[in-house]
Amino acid sequence: MTIIRYPESNDLRNLVRFCEKDGTIWLAEHRMVLMHTSALGALRRELVGSVGKEHARRLLTRMGYAAGASDAELAKRIRGNQSLQDAFFTGPQLHMLEGVVRVTPVHMQIDFEKGSFSGEFLWENSWEQDIHLRELGLSEEPVCWSQIGYASGYTSAFMGRFILFKEVECVACGHNACRIVGKPLEEWEDADQHASYFESDSILNHLLELRHQVDYLRSTISQQSQVPQMVGNSKGFLQAYDLVSRASGTQVTVLLLGETGVGKERFARTLHQMSNRRQGPFVAVNCAAMPNDLIESELFGVEKGAFTGAQTSRMGKFERADGGTLFLDEIGELPLTAQAKLLRVLQEGEIERLGDDRVRKLNIRLVAATNVDLQTAVKEGRFRSDLYYRLSVYPIQIPPLRERLADIPLLIEAMLARFCTLYEKKLLGISDKAMRAIKNYRWPGNVRELENMIERGIILAPNGGWIELEHLFANIADSEYDETRIDPSGNLEARTAPCPVDSLIDAILDSGIAFEELETRLIDEAVGRADGNLACAARALGITRPQLQYRLKKKEGA
Repeated sequence: MTIIRYPESNDLRNLVRFCEKDGTIWLAEHRMVLMHTSALGALRRELVGSVGKEHARRLLTRMGYAAGASDAELAKRIRGNQSLQDAFFTGPQLHMLEGVVRVTPVHMQIDFEKGSFSGEFLWENSWEQDIHLRELGLSEEPVCWSQIGYASGYTSAFMGRFILFKEVECVACGHNACRIVGKPLEEWEDADQHASYFESDSILNHLLELRHQVDYLRSTISQQSQVPQMVGNSKGFLQAYDLVSRASGTQVTVLLLGETGVGKERFARTLHQMSNRRQGPFVAVNCAAMPNDLIESELFGVEKGAFTGAQTSRMGKFERADGGTLFLDEIGELPLTAQAKLLRVLQEGEIERLGDDRVRKLNIRLVAATNVDLQTAVKEGRFRSDLYYRLSVYPIQIPPLRERLADIPLLIEAMLARFCTLYEKKLLGISDKAMRAIKNYRWPGNVRELENMIERGIILAPNGGWIELEHLFANIADSEYDETRIDPSGNLEARTAPCPVDSLIDAILDSGIAFEELETRLIDEAVGRADGNLACAARALGITRPQLQYRLKKKEGA
């Protein structure tokens, strides 16, 4: 009998990190959870009692399928350069590392190019059969539902076709061990019966439809529906949005306050779209981007011959916005002469073009925005006090992104949908570790900076994969987090705290070691700690695998 051996699991064990400081556990870029099996048993009992065994089985099977598919993506990334069998065995080894079950391969035949798969495995110490026996007693049918879902999801994602696993023996049915067999769906005579457990639950779909109807009725009654481009549920966002909504039914001049990049123009466009001026033009002007000597002609228009170079008469931004909304961004940058004319427009509703004495009546709503303190500007004489009081009738403070943490996942979801369509890429989303870094970041550039970062992440992430930490923050490494890992005996081992950079540099320079020797020692140590796994060694060094291979070849050539 041929004994099938697993590859060394040091590379997998090194992916597990425990961070007591912020209460997180990580498997590579993905967050994990340690949970009492008694709690899972109580959940299983409640599911069976409330929706019945068949629906409970379908729910748990689909949950396991999703977990298996996620681990398959991880397996391809960390062992993609190894043999097909060793790469596949990442799944069973992860299943054991995650504390689910001990997996012993009986036989396996796999051909990726032909898409053929046949495998038989023994399960021992299954948590699922343990808690089922404890909570629900012996069963006439196999009970390792989520584990079957995992095996099917992992193998299907790994092979690129649906591989169905069945539990042909189960301890909960009185057998000595759990035994599973997997092969392509069409090779099973009862394929339809078992495939149904991987399909969405009709009862749950119906419940979701009812919930959506209730949500729709609530939104209709409260008239709180939002225009498509506005995304957010945080308290600060909803307060600002509510003020915009209230202002939309009036003609009041609105002053939007907030840091650079918080989305002031987006709020202004929303106000315009919600108002009865939505059929009219929306004209946006960045006051800080216009040269001082052209601001008045750009805003109020110019008559032919008003100054050298004025070859024709043309209307300004105010006239273009007639019947609609004019948005003046960075209004604090307007020179005092332009401020005086702006005040007259607000008070009288009329303008005069540069070089013309004819008065033109206008019907516009003005929305102004600034990221500077206008009160301070008034005290310093840089902004007219009468204009400030006229503008500040209806101020709306838009909170910075660091105060809208609840909105970040919603914003990212909308950005992913837009940029994935733009760049024709299909991604799994943002990894948990990357999301943690996003939420911990201070975002000085606010939503605009987040948008730019997500766009860059989508460009750098591999098609079909995850946007990971390295795709977003080039200068953040795992070593910045106070974490522990698992040693070979299964105990938690504290990671060595990183040395301060200055002290490390002093120690290297004082040692007198040559640069080439230092590089060689670093590479050898990293490869040794990773047990020869170049991908893990490259991550430890903060470089890519091709860069590490180049240095190794260079070292061998020397």
